[in-house]
Amino acid sequence: MVQIEQHVWGATPEGEAIILYTLRNDRGAEVRISNFGATIVSATMPDREGRMADVVLGYARPESYFHDGPAAGKSVGRCANRIALGRMTIDGKAYQLEINNGQNHLHGGTKNFANRVWESRVETNRVVMTLLSEDGDQGYPGELTVEAVFDFDDDNALELTYRARTDRTTVVNLTNHVYFNLAGEASGDILDHELQLHSSQVPEMNEYQIPTGRMLDVEGTPQDFRTFRAFRPGIDAAFNRIRDFRGYDHPFAIDGWKPGILGEAGTLRDPKSGRTVTVLTSQPSVMIYTGNWLAGSPETKSGGRYEDHAGVAIECQNFPDAVNRPEFPSPLLHPGETYCQKIVFRFGTC
Repeated sequence: MVQIEQHVWGATPEGEAIILYTLRNDRGAEVRISNFGATIVSATMPDREGRMADVVLGYARPESYFHDGPAAGKSVGRCANRIALGRMTIDGKAYQLEINNGQNHLHGGTKNFANRVWESRVETNRVVMTLLSEDGDQGYPGELTVEAVFDFDDDNALELTYRARTDRTTVVNLTNHVYFNLAGEASGDILDHELQLHSSQVPEMNEYQIPTGRMLDVEGTPQDFRTFRAFRPGIDAAFNRIRDFRGYDHPFAIDGWKPGILGEAGTLRDPKSGRTVTVLTSQPSVMIYTGNWLAGSPETKSGGRYEDHAGVAIECQNFPDAVNRPEFPSPLLHPGETYCQKIVFRFGTC
């Protein structure tokens, strides 16, 4: 049985309370989440010897989460990832969104869902967070109601369910931007972590980190994670601009994806500690980001500073720029429909 504790962790400059929830199971593992950004703050999990460590990157103080560049552990939206030139057309109307990442719109804008206080409550053994995004918010059409549900169980599985409804056709692509370091959040880089993905194709990326429209076969390339491989050998490869992006920062198409069906995307493991996290999702792709710009982040939970590659994000989502790419699944949500996507992080050992 999962026990849930809650306390006031801090406040925004406007005086809104920031609540920290601790979800602890019968095995002594625990997850902490905050209603600022619907954020995964920590996940304390056993290694193969039963020793506990926090395997999620995060900060010492709640105010460090305000507009942090890495978006550590946060729920991002309305649209995770990039929209080329911030331009999109919906129902024949052109929209110009904020340019906040080179020449692109990223993660829904500066004041996106990751940088707001969500309404939150405990429902039996889960935490439910809700947010109202008004018509025109960050340039997006339609009033959007959003819900993020966090479930944690005695099998050390953390399940996130994102739901949304709109009164006008709009773009929705929600994900969580949690960074993992399975050796422990203060243990250095993740370059010797090993990743396995059910992905045989990846989008070719241009220099602005936008898909060109061409799909590449991963076989024999540094993006071939069909069997476990470490990040280190490919982190500086020229293939598909990995070196240009200072590491992996790429979407991977999930083999056999079907809309609305929860499937296994892959597994991350740390050979030294034996900790693993298997990721399941109903989304068509995962963005693998090896924390290429983490240096300069706020003070960490352990009182230090993260360097580049201190964690890896496995972001379950639609493809970048999907609103402008008919070859990708549509990110449009229409009135009368319910957006519902699940992500499961199932922690274990090997």
